[in-house]
Amino acid sequence: MSKISSIIAGTMNWGIWDKKLSTPEMEHLIHICTENKITTFDHADIYGDYTTESDFGKAFKNTKINRNNIQLISKCGIQHTRGRNNKIKHYDYSKDYIIWSVENSLKNLQTDYLDVLLLHRPSPLMIADEIAEAVAKLKDEGKILDFGVSNFTPSQTELLRQKTEINYNQIQFSATHHEAMLDGSLDYMQIHQIRPMSWNPLGTVFREDIEQTRRLKKLLAQLVEKYGLGSDTILLAWVLKHPAKVIPVAGTVNIARIQALMKAVELELEREDWFAIWTESMGNKVP
Repeated sequence: MSKISSIIAGTMNWGIWDKKLSTPEMEHLIHICTENKITTFDHADIYGDYTTESDFGKAFKNTKINRNNIQLISKCGIQHTRGRNNKIKHYDYSKDYIIWSVENSLKNLQTDYLDVLLLHRPSPLMIADEIAEAVAKLKDEGKILDFGVSNFTPSQTELLRQKTEINYNQIQFSATHHEAMLDGSLDYMQIHQIRPMSWNPLGTVFREDIEQTRRLKKLLAQLVEKYGLGSDTILLAWVLKHPAKVIPVAGTVNIARIQALMKAVELELEREDWFAIWTESMGNKVP
C-alpha cells in the first residue's frame, strides 16, 4: 500500500470552483504543505470542471519537488455537463473510460503514475469484472500503484473486492457526520484492511449555525482552553482517534491552518473528551 501522509491536502477548492489560485499561488501552497509533512494531494478529474488537475500539474512542475517525495490521488467516473459535452450528469466505469481517464489525469498532472486511483461515486451500472480488468492493466503498466473507492457502502465495496484489491475508501466522516461508525462502514474497512479517508473532516461545525453546531462550539471552546489548540485541530484529532485509522482530507488553503494541521496527529484526545464531542453532536448521551 502506498505511503500516504497522516493528513491529505484536498485540492477541490484550489481552482476555479472556489479560490481561483494562480500558478505561483498553487506552487507556494504545495511547498507549504510539503514543508509541514503533508505530502499527499487529493484530486479528482472533475475538480474545477476538469481544469484543476492541469493547473496543479503546472504548479507542481515549477516547484522542482521530486515526484517520489509526494503522493497523488485522483478519482474518476463522474461525467459532468460542465466542462464536457454531456447532456446529463452520470457515471462511467467502463474499462476503456477508466483507462482513458487515468491517462488524461496523468497528462494533466504531468506525472507518470498515480499513487492511488479512486472511483468517485458508486454507479448502479458498474460491472465489477470490467473495473477489475482496467485496474489490472493500469497496475501492470505502472500507471497506478493502489486502487480504491469513494463514497461506497460496504456491499458496493465488497462487489468490487471480490474481483480486485481495494486499498482505500474516501467517505464523509466527521464529528457532525458520524454515521460511518454506526452503519458498519468503518467496521467493514477494518475487517478487510481498507484505509478510510475522510472528506470534509471538520463537518459543518463552522459552516452551519444550528443546534448541533452551537452545542459543539460551546464544548470546543472549553477544549481549546484545555489543550491549547484550535477547535479545527481538536475536530481532526477526533477523526484520527478512531481505530480504523481514518486519514482526513483537509481542504484549507489558509497557510496558518495548514501549518497547524499536523498538531492534530500529535494530539492524544482524552477518551471522555472524544465521547463528549460525540455526545454534543448527537444531542443526547451515548446509548
